[in-house]
Amino acid sequence: MNCCRSALLVAGMLAAVPAHAQWVSRTVDGIMGTRIYVEIWADDPAKGEAAIDAVMDEMRHIDETMSTYKPTSEVSKVNALAAKQPVPISLELFKLLATALEYSRITEGAFDITYASVGYMYNFRERKRPTEQQIAAALPAVNYRHVLLDAKTQTVRFSQPGVRIDLGGIAKGYSVDCGIEILLARGYKHALVNAGGDSRVIGDRFGRPWVVGIRHPDHPDQVITRIPLVDAAFSTSGDYERYFDEDGVRYHHIIDPHTGHSASKVRSATVIAPTATRTDGLSKTAFVLGPEEAMRIYDKLDDVDAVLVTPDGRILYSKGLQPGAAVAPDAATPPTAIPPAAPSTH
Repeated sequence: MNCCRSALLVAGMLAAVPAHAQWVSRTVDGIMGTRIYVEIWADDPAKGEAAIDAVMDEMRHIDETMSTYKPTSEVSKVNALAAKQPVPISLELFKLLATALEYSRITEGAFDITYASVGYMYNFRERKRPTEQQIAAALPAVNYRHVLLDAKTQTVRFSQPGVRIDLGGIAKGYSVDCGIEILLARGYKHALVNAGGDSRVIGDRFGRPWVVGIRHPDHPDQVITRIPLVDAAFSTSGDYERYFDEDGVRYHHIIDPHTGHSASKVRSATVIAPTATRTDGLSKTAFVLGPEEAMRIYDKLDDVDAVLVTPDGRILYSKGLQPGAAVAPDAATPPTAIPPAAPSTH
C-alpha cells in the first residue's frame, strides 16, 4: 500500500470516530427522595446533556404524579377518595397499578402496595413507629386485593375504608425504565440510569461490562461481591436504607404486609432482570418470605437472578448465578462500578 493511500485510510478511520464523543454524566439529588445518576456515551456532548435533561424531567414528572409526600399527586388523590368512590386516573398510573398487583400475585403477597395502610405511621427520620394497637387496627386494610381496577372506566377504588397505597416499592424502578426508553429513542447504545437502589444499563462500556458492587449491610465502604452486567437492570434493597434502631430492634422501611412490622428475614436483596420495574418489584420479597421461599420464586422466573445476604451473614445466589463468576475483573484493570445507592430523604 502506498503512502497516499495509507494516509487516506487513516483519515477515513479517524473521520468515522466522532471528534468530541465522550461520557457525559450528571447527578441530581432530591427527586423521588433519592439521588438520580445518568451516564451516557454521547457523540455530541451538547445533545447528551439535552438527553439527560429529558430523563430528569421524566423523573420529576413521575415524582409529581406518584409521590405520597406531595398532596397534589395522583396517588395522594387516590388515597383521599378511592375508599368512597371510583377515582379516574391517568393511563400511566393505571398501568403501573396493574403491574404492581401482578407482582403481588407473583410474590404471593410479599410485595403489596397497600402496606402503606400501616406504613404511613412510620417516620424513620423522626424515629417514630406505630403502637401494637395502631398496627392491629390498620392491618385489615393491608391486602392488595382491596385495590380494584376498572379498565373500561380507567378508574381505581378501594374495597374498604382505611386502605392506602404507596408505589415507593416500584415507582423508582419504573422511572429508571422510562429514562432508559428516552435514551434508546434518541439512539444511545451505552448508558446507565440509576435511582437510589435501582439501575439499568444499555450495552456495555466498550468491551467491558458495567459492574454491580453489592455493599456489606453493616459496612458501607465494603463490597461483598461484584457482578458484571450488560443490557440488564438490578435493584438492591437493604435494611440499612431508611431505619432507626431502638432497644436492639431495627425498624426499617420494608414493611411485612402480613404483620405491619419491619421485615427482617434477610439483610439485603439484589435482583437482576431485564427491566428495573421488575427488579424493584421483586427485591423486597426475600425480606418478607425469607431466603429459601424467595429463592423458590426467583428460580421459577427464567429472566430473574438474585443475591441475598442473610441475618447470619451468608451470601446466597439464585441458580443462574455462579459465585465464582460474580467477582470483579483483575485488580490491575479495576471495574467501572455503578454508583452506590443514596439513602432516601423520605
